[in-house]
Amino acid sequence: QVQLVESGGGLVQAGGSLRLTCEASRSISSGDPMGWYRQARGKERELVATVIGGQSLYGDSAKGRFTISRHNVYNAVYLQMNNLSPDDTAMYYCNTRIGGLDYWGKGTLVTVSQ
Repeated sequence: QVQLVESGGGLVQAGGSLRLTCEASRSISSGDPMGWYRQARGKERELVATVIGGQSLYGDSAKGRFTISRHNVYNAVYLQMNNLSPDDTAMYYCNTRIGGLDYWGKGTLVTVSQ
C-alpha cells in the first residue's frame, strides 16, 4: 500500500505557471512509474507525464510546456507547468504502479482562466 498526496493546484491566468507536488507515503522503486494524469470535466483521464527508470514520458498536451521531475530520496514527483491555457483546466492526479496495481492520489484542481 502507498498513499499519494498532491498539492500545488489553484487558479492561474492563461500564460501563467504552476508547480504540482506529489508525495508518497513510502519509498517507490525508480523502476516503478510515478507521474501525473489529468481529467477534465466530461473527458477521459489522460497521461500528462510520468517517470520510470530515469526516463520521462510526456503526453502530447504536455510536450514543450511541462517538465516532470522525480526525487527518489523524498519519494516525490513534481510537475512544472508553464504557459498554461484554459484547455489545461482539470483535476490532476498523481499515479504510481507497483506490482501491477495502480495507486492514485485524490487529485489537485488546476483552473486556468482567460
